[in-house]
Amino acid sequence: MTTAEQSTSIGSAPVVSAPDPAAATPAELLPPPADHVALFQQVDGEDLEAWADARSFAVHLDRLNQAWEDYEYPTELLAALGEKDLFTDGLELPGHRHLSPLATGLVNMELSRIDGSLGTMVGVQGGLALRSIALLGSDEQKARWVDPLAAGTELGAFALTEPTHGSDSVSLETMARRDGDQWVLSGEKRWIGNGAGGHVSVVWARVQDPSDPALDGQVSGFLVDQSLPGYDAEIIRGKVALRAIHQAHIRLTDVRLPLDARLPGARSFKDTSRVLFATRAGVAWGALGHATACYEAALEHATTRVQFGRPLAKAQHVQVRLADMLQTLTSMQLYCVRLAELEAAGTLLPEQASLAKVHNTRAAREIAADARDLLGGSGILLENRVVRHRSDLEALHTYEGTDTMQSLIVGRRITGVSAFV
Repeated sequence: MTTAEQSTSIGSAPVVSAPDPAAATPAELLPPPADHVALFQQVDGEDLEAWADARSFAVHLDRLNQAWEDYEYPTELLAALGEKDLFTDGLELPGHRHLSPLATGLVNMELSRIDGSLGTMVGVQGGLALRSIALLGSDEQKARWVDPLAAGTELGAFALTEPTHGSDSVSLETMARRDGDQWVLSGEKRWIGNGAGGHVSVVWARVQDPSDPALDGQVSGFLVDQSLPGYDAEIIRGKVALRAIHQAHIRLTDVRLPLDARLPGARSFKDTSRVLFATRAGVAWGALGHATACYEAALEHATTRVQFGRPLAKAQHVQVRLADMLQTLTSMQLYCVRLAELEAAGTLLPEQASLAKVHNTRAAREIAADARDLLGGSGILLENRVVRHRSDLEALHTYEGTDTMQSLIVGRRITGVSAFV
């Protein structure tokens, strides 16, 4: 460290404000330096209210930073998210807030802008577990689970990925065998958010039921109480991303369920894909939130950090780097806004969501790396946010379909030829 560096303040950590949701304006929620072409400055009404409600969770940033460092899951925030009705994720649920596609995206963006684990809490609880039951469940299953999951008072998991089946999840090996008036589940699941210490897991399994030829051999979903005998889940240790939410390795050993534990609307993997498709656009929005936080931290540092008698922002190469970051950020914003428009019109295609997911996770990683470098030594401190977002982005880049798999989905669309195998 040079003498000049030793005698110069590194500047304070970026301030993450939480304006009054009832009086918030788009310019307060996303100041013009991060919204260069004013894509979000006309957001109003219920969309603005939902965005501001998500932004209000910025007051928990210190708690999330500490939880991230301690590898602790602050489950009390689930109930707080439920109080704001932020788990509905675009679903139309009686008695609950309905978020438009734009509002859904803004909530995903904003929560991830605060913290990736916070955004993932909504993705797991609302986007996956709650959505599975709301789209594919029976009236009785909905009556039992929709309200407590939406309120965040009970935790739900979406158990699809297996130790040996990630990208090829359609080849899952977990089995659900019909045994008289019961189902018997056996198998393993891995990387399951809320899979340990929660309440219900939506377990996806291949059905063995000769009495129903149309279902036999297909993939279906089952609601599994996590307290049942044979359900064993352990928290996965050693993560360097999304450390403020736990994922589990689940072992199912002859878990017995009543026949009505099966989701009646889940009769093939196509139904599973309906749930996954709905969350893919949310990952693109989440990546935008991470990238926004990193860009803001870089801009804050450049304008407050003094080196050799002048702010870093007065250096030409720093301004060029910030302009490059903003260019990339704006492209991400354009992708997300267009996704919301297509979804609102009912014309969004899975391949369009896949392209946005690939582009935005790649772009967010670039911005995070550039911001980490621009912050110098300060960039590795959790209090400055960037290194936490950069680590969390590694999870987003992989989950809900890897970069390669999403690119192959797009490639199949544009060539008409499948290259998956």
